[in-house]
Amino acid sequence: MYDAATENSVLILGVGNLVMTDDAVGVIVVQKMVKRYRFPDNVEVMDGGTLGLDLLHKLENISKLIMIDAVETGKEAGNCVRLAGDELPIALLTKVSPHQMGLKDLLAVSELMGHSPKEMVLFGVQPASVEMGVGLTEKVEAQVETLISSVLYELSSSGIDVSPI
Repeated sequence: MYDAATENSVLILGVGNLVMTDDAVGVIVVQKMVKRYRFPDNVEVMDGGTLGLDLLHKLENISKLIMIDAVETGKEAGNCVRLAGDELPIALLTKVSPHQMGLKDLLAVSELMGHSPKEMVLFGVQPASVEMGVGLTEKVEAQVETLISSVLYELSSSGIDVSPI
């Protein structure tokens, strides 16, 4: 059923594990964004942690999904990437951590159920470490502001205004 209210709805989803060093970057980015910015009603910012398929219902009525995560790029630690469309399944084939299999499954099941967002974007950073531990490595910590700026630019490019708190 068509719902005009969800025509331009956006979910910003930070994923990762807070006790696996750089794997926590997606969660840390969304936590900082929520503290600093006011988002319009059609934008939800969510700490998805390691929930995987438990997030399926969140994809049902959104037009755009923006994900933030640690991503294996094969490049130097701290290297940031923006992946969209056909690039996403390829990026998720190389697991950085166990939750990424859940993320790949989430997107696949969402598509099978006909609930895939029209547009999906992943902002990622090459981790230096995904070992057990709390806190980001220096190279990944240095990219947190870049990731926040990238998400804000993505929103702005979609005509969505965000204001500082």
